Order: sequence, then C-alpha cells, then structure tokens
Amino acid sequence: MNVTLTVNGVLRSWDVAPDERLLDTLRAHHVYSVKRGCESGSCGACTVLVDGVPRASCLLFTAAVAGARVTTVEGVAEDLGAALVEVGGVQCGFCTPGVILSAEALLRREPDPDEDAIRRALDGNLCRCTGYTKIVEGVQLAASRRRESHVA
Repeated sequence: MNVTLTVNGVLRSWDVAPDERLLDTLRAHHVYSVKRGCESGSCGACTVLVDGVPRASCLLFTAAVAGARVTTVEGVAEDLGAALVEVGGVQCGFCTPGVILSAEALLRREPDPDEDAIRRALDGNLCRCTGYTKIVEGVQLAASRRRESHVA
C-alpha cells in the first residue's frame, strides 16, 4: 500500500506493508537516528514526533499515521543536542535522539518548564549511561537559551 507522510518537512510517499511499523519504514529509508530498542514502547529509543506529539514508532503502523507530520532528530534545531553535550548529558548516545524529541515537544508547548515538568516529559526515555541529572540540566540550558534568543 502507498502511504504519504511529511518527514522532517519533506513530503514522502512510500510503499509499505499494511502491518509495517513506522520504525521499520523510517530505517528502511535511511533514517537511522530512530533506534530499535525494546520494541514494546518502553524505552523511548524509537521516539519520533507525530504531529508534534512524542510517539514510540515501534508501536505505530506506518499506515495508521498516513498524512501525518513525522519529525525525527534530524528535523529539530541543534540547540538541544548541543546543550546536552555541553553539560555532559550524552554518553553512548543511543537514547539521545528520543530524549531530544521528547524534550523538543515539551519546549514547544512549555518554553519555561520546571525540573518536574522536564522529568515527566522524559519519563518514557530510558538512559543507561548518564543518569538523568545532566540530561535535565541540558534541557534547562536549551530552554533558557531559547527564551533569551526570543527576548533579544
């Protein structure tokens, strides 16, 4: 079946099986930032934004999101990733794309989140290397910089 999606701002039309997961579709089309983790929606490694909402792509049939706007880490500003690196919130990097996308969704709806809001937004993203303190600090830093750049 043919499915059309907007991926990172580019209209894409792909032939997919009716039961093909979005994770598999994206990776088949060389979007390797979407990681294969637990395949049960628990780890956040496969997180993408579907119409701005963080979703586990391992649980979504591609056909079910036909017509949607899908954003992967390649489609967001680099400031969040840079802030995470700057504060030491990245080690192996496996969870990083999902963390960035969950944080991006939060910052789009809440430009000045407190620590609890950040932790809630990242609740579905598991990190085995860094712990979460530095990740939260990175999101806070990116949020602060975004607010400053909009004020200036």
